[in-house]
Amino acid sequence: MLEEVIAEDERALVFSQFAEMGEILRRHLQETFGREILFLHGGVTRKQRDRMVERFQDGDAAPPVFLLSLKAGGTGLNLTGANHVFHFDRWWNPAVENQATDRAFRIGQTRNVQVHKFICAGTLEDKIDEMIERKKQISEKAVGAGEGWLTELSTRELKEIFALRKEAVAE
Repeated sequence: MLEEVIAEDERALVFSQFAEMGEILRRHLQETFGREILFLHGGVTRKQRDRMVERFQDGDAAPPVFLLSLKAGGTGLNLTGANHVFHFDRWWNPAVENQATDRAFRIGQTRNVQVHKFICAGTLEDKIDEMIERKKQISEKAVGAGEGWLTELSTRELKEIFALRKEAVAE
């Protein structure tokens, strides 16, 4: 997939939750493509981070792939130079992944952004993905849909929501 991204003169963010895995990926991608791969992780100084972001956002001279650890690169960065986001390994909390993805979805983004999430069937990542999807459904029902869901509840369901449960009252 990164071959296609690079061949089309596009750029990508690749997120991994593990710094060690990120270093393995960085070496592999540099050897495979013969190009510098930036890698932002928790051990990078603020000055180095700012320089990496500046270089990635630089346009034609920018490295095509910016590898980031999920925690170090998940918030506060504007990386609209990318129009592909890859989640190499999944994180338990969908909000953390969404924040990371949002690095490419910022003011100034002029292209469609494609998000790719790698999952191996039958593995821990597959189970994490199932859990994330359940969390998203619950979140969308409770928060994302606004208050409209309240109007769809029956009288009995409304009473259950607002009633104090018997087990909460001490005798």
